[in-house]
Amino acid sequence: MGYGADALAELVQGWGGKPFRARQLLRWIHQRGVADFDAMTDLARDFRATLAERCHVQAPGVQLEHRSRDGTRKWLFDVGAGNAIETVFIPEDDRGTLCISSQAGCTVACPFCSTGHQGFNRNLGTNEIIGQLWWARHAIQADGDTGRLGDAPAGNEHRIISNVVMMGMGEPLLNYNAVLPALQLMLDDNAYGLSRRRVTVSTSGVVPMMDRLGEDCPVALAVSLHAPNDTLRDRLVPLNRKYPLRELLAACERYLVHAPRDFITFEYVMLDGVNDTDAHADELIGIARNVPCKLNLIPFNPFAQSGLHRSPAARVKLFAQRLMDAGIVTTVRKTRGDDIDAACGQLAGEVRDRTRLTERAAQRRTISIAEARA
Repeated sequence: MGYGADALAELVQGWGGKPFRARQLLRWIHQRGVADFDAMTDLARDFRATLAERCHVQAPGVQLEHRSRDGTRKWLFDVGAGNAIETVFIPEDDRGTLCISSQAGCTVACPFCSTGHQGFNRNLGTNEIIGQLWWARHAIQADGDTGRLGDAPAGNEHRIISNVVMMGMGEPLLNYNAVLPALQLMLDDNAYGLSRRRVTVSTSGVVPMMDRLGEDCPVALAVSLHAPNDTLRDRLVPLNRKYPLRELLAACERYLVHAPRDFITFEYVMLDGVNDTDAHADELIGIARNVPCKLNLIPFNPFAQSGLHRSPAARVKLFAQRLMDAGIVTTVRKTRGDDIDAACGQLAGEVRDRTRLTERAAQRRTISIAEARA
């Protein structure tokens, strides 16, 4: 599952197979969702035997699934060694968006992010990244929800997931070698066939890898901005100390040369009394006038350890209006799946905290038994 088209063709040729077999295999696995090689009936019998002997198709195991009243679905995948990742599907009238993870945890450690609070465990493999899309698409179909969304033409009901955003757990560009083949599979007509405009990578600003992505696989780009000046962004996005705003914004302009859209999306979480004043809005206007962009204002999802609070709705409205009055395209993200903690990292954090509590309780019991025996 973790092989892109070129790598799979090379693997198949190494076994003496012809390149078209790799394309057939991609269609069986990613378009039809078939994991049993014997069921791939247009493959030669000896080739199927080789596949069964040397390969397997397996997505990460689902530990929990939650469904929201608004239709949002959230899966918690077990990726071993006590680590879990999250994937969220958000259905809308004209599209179905899947938000996937690239790391178990995150190294960037933004103070407003519950995933960052959990720390970093490891990078995901390509198979674990693309496996989230593989599982979600076929889980949705298995429930009988086969209506078409987005620009999916008749006969392509598998395109119910019309958009994929790498905005889940982790910083995608710090796991570039695994993320790139996953992106290429999303775009491959023999796999998921999504357009570059409908696949988005979100980054906190890893400047060198933004340049590489622009050369290798320029999909839509979202930048986690969250502050309009270096002093504040150093606090909110610690990576800014390595790649300050001047370098980040220059990288955005370079990316636009290759990008499928003529703008960058700047994500901006609204924090009460921290980054939501009129002065902050005016600084953002200055940035937006230099870099073609759309601003996406995000209501903060509070968690106890952050010590931060969500900006009041009235403040968000005034902030957005100030930007729009200046001619800046601005949206306020709708909150979806609140009843299932569909914000990034919330469910995994709860499970991890419960696991730690269980471990500590077991340790206490062991100590008590030892003391009693003494």
